[in-house]
Amino acid sequence: MPPEIDLAKCDGCGECVEICAEDVFFGTPNFGKNGEKPVVSHPDLCWHGYCCVKVCHIPGAIWMRYPAAITVAYKEA
Repeated sequence: MPPEIDLAKCDGCGECVEICAEDVFFGTPNFGKNGEKPVVSHPDLCWHGYCCVKVCHIPGAIWMRYPAAITVAYKEA
């Protein structure tokens, strides 16, 4: 699952776009300069690195939705 963005909290700084090594986000050529908000345009490329969440300076503006296979607890037999 890709990152989720709360557009009401996001100020369009562009830090998440800059740090993402997988280019999950897409913006205009002037991204971050005019308050343009990030768009998750390539969700299938996300490797769930969490760096976009860590770099965000607004708590709760961006978070990761992890696939169920990553979050399911396994019980040893």
